[in-house]
Amino acid sequence: MDQPIGDSDHGINLARGFGAVKQKAAVMEGQDIGTALKTAGMTLVSTVGGASGPLYGSAFMKGGMALAGKKEMNLDDFLYMLDAAVEAVKQRGKAVEEEATMLDAMCPSLGAMKAARDEGKAAAEVLAEGVKAAWAGAAHTKDLVATKGRASYVGERGLGHQDPGATSYSFMLEVVAGALK
Repeated sequence: MDQPIGDSDHGINLARGFGAVKQKAAVMEGQDIGTALKTAGMTLVSTVGGASGPLYGSAFMKGGMALAGKKEMNLDDFLYMLDAAVEAVKQRGKAVEEEATMLDAMCPSLGAMKAARDEGKAAAEVLAEGVKAAWAGAAHTKDLVATKGRASYVGERGLGHQDPGATSYSFMLEVVAGALK
C-alpha cells in the first residue's frame, strides 16, 4: 500500500512486529491488560521498522499504562485506552489530524465511538460506528498532502493515495469489533 508514497514496507514491518507479539502470547498469558499491552508495545518498538514501530509501540504502551492492573476491560476502559493511544501517537509523531497520518483514522473513530457510547448504544454498535469512521478517515487521507513521515517526501504526488497507517489502524479496529460479534 505504501509503494507509491513510501518505501513499500508498512505491511511487511507490521506482519513481523505482530508476529513477534504473537510469539510472546504465552508470556503475556495471565498478565493484567496493562502489562500485556505494554509488552506488545515494547515488542513492536523493537521489531517494526520505520515510523510504524515507534508509533504503534507508543500507542500500545500508553494504552497499557491507562489500563495498568486491570484484568477486565469494559467499553469505557477501551475508550480511555484509545484516548491514551491517540495522545501517544500525537506526541511521538508530532502530528495532528489532517496531515495524512494514522491520526486521520484514529481521531474520527474515537470521536464516533464516544458519541455512540453517549447515545447509550451497546458495545458492538459503538465499535461498528468507530470502524465506519476509521475507514472514512483513512479514505479521506487520499485528499490530503502528507506532511509527516516518508509520504511527505512526495508532496502533492501523494494525493490520491491512502495513508498506510490509517489503513492498518482501521483493519485493527475492525478485528476488535469483529471479536465482539
